[in-house]
Amino acid sequence: MEKKLPSCDQDVIHVEVVEKVRGEFPNDEIVFNIADFFKIFGDSTRFKILYALDKEKLCVCDISALLKMSTSAVSHQLRVLRDSNLVKTERDGKIVYYSLADDHVKQIIECGMEHIFEKGK
Repeated sequence: MEKKLPSCDQDVIHVEVVEKVRGEFPNDEIVFNIADFFKIFGDSTRFKILYALDKEKLCVCDISALLKMSTSAVSHQLRVLRDSNLVKTERDGKIVYYSLADDHVKQIIECGMEHIFEKGK
């Protein structure tokens, strides 16, 4: 027996399209991981840090001065970003520099900025 798809009040439902998209849907674990990934970008402080690191590699003190925040607060946010694989570290003597983890992160930041500026036009 064929399952009936829920329908709206319309006479036409595009069963083929719905089935095609359903077949391409990622599994729930992937969906939850992607949602968590984008939640990281939802915090304005973390976005400011990522934006700054898109421009230049920086140490905690530099980021703290730039954002006018305590080094403790910046370190906490950097830990979240590092745990999410969005930033990486590089040690130079006693100084640890932070930078974006890869070009994907850079593209997400730049694409988001482009989208926001485009909306204003």
